[in-house]
Amino acid sequence: MKKTSVILLSIVAVVAIIALWIVKGYNHMVVADEQVNKDWAQVENQYQRRADLIPNLVATVKGYAAHEQSTLDAVVAARANATSLTLDANNLTEEQLADFQQRQGDLSMTLGRLLAITENYPDLKANQNFLELQSQLEGTENRITVARNTFNASAQAFNAYIRRFPNNIIASMFGFEKKAYFQANEGAELAPTVAF
Repeated sequence: MKKTSVILLSIVAVVAIIALWIVKGYNHMVVADEQVNKDWAQVENQYQRRADLIPNLVATVKGYAAHEQSTLDAVVAARANATSLTLDANNLTEEQLADFQQRQGDLSMTLGRLLAITENYPDLKANQNFLELQSQLEGTENRITVARNTFNASAQAFNAYIRRFPNNIIASMFGFEKKAYFQANEGAELAPTVAF
């Protein structure tokens, strides 16, 4: 009878240890997943901040550069295209992230053209509203870079954790999947050409 109790107690102890290990691993994955979601929300927040600044920037430039309508229209269209795509951090695929990144890159390119046009308008360059908007936009671009880097770091930590053995067993049991990363745009490795 005593030998049976010891065996039963040993089995219960082993089952309890395994259960605790699964609970601990699962809870860590939930926390890491939520960190990735939080960091993704911050990326979206910074892109939204940029999208909110654009109408003010376009309106300010419009007053000075009315005949640059095609560029202003391109910025507005690129903003609409960039903000029309909504992604969920829980179901973020490489393809979706690439599409999102492409749309945001298109917006950055049209904003660059808009800011280049302002070089032709000395009064605009001296306008306090324009200077403030330009400064906010530059700051937002820096914030976007920081938010994207933070998101990638969270995604990397999450991916490494769920891929390690024996965590990969728990991850597959509960459906935790690898998160996508932001990647450099095609051609980003090439230095821009500066000609005078």
